[in-house]
Amino acid sequence: MPEASIFKTNQQNAATGEMGQTYLASGQKLAMRLWQEAPSEPGSEPKPETRRDYETVGYVIAGRAELHLEGKVVQLQPGDSWVVPQQAAHTYRIDESFTAVEATSPPARADERDAT
Repeated sequence: MPEASIFKTNQQNAATGEMGQTYLASGQKLAMRLWQEAPSEPGSEPKPETRRDYETVGYVIAGRAELHLEGKVVQLQPGDSWVVPQQAAHTYRIDESFTAVEATSPPARADERDAT
């Protein structure tokens, strides 16, 4: 039977990453993180594309953004959710102060998966 330990992470005490993410609860196979970002500069290009060694699912709490995924552009607004498959080329452009929660599998923070 698996161990039934309880882990709690409070946003105010959580670690933050170089990209501005706040690392929330993390297990062995799944992790959550919080994004709170200011809008991109008017007329600016999205951040450079990247590919990650994890799958991401997200949910928009507030604000608006564009998800550029494998050559397609998806508009994100409150109530929307999205999926970025593992190793898919993607980037984001923040159009309005943005708050979202993402889950990553395997955990993004483990083994320096968020480092590049």
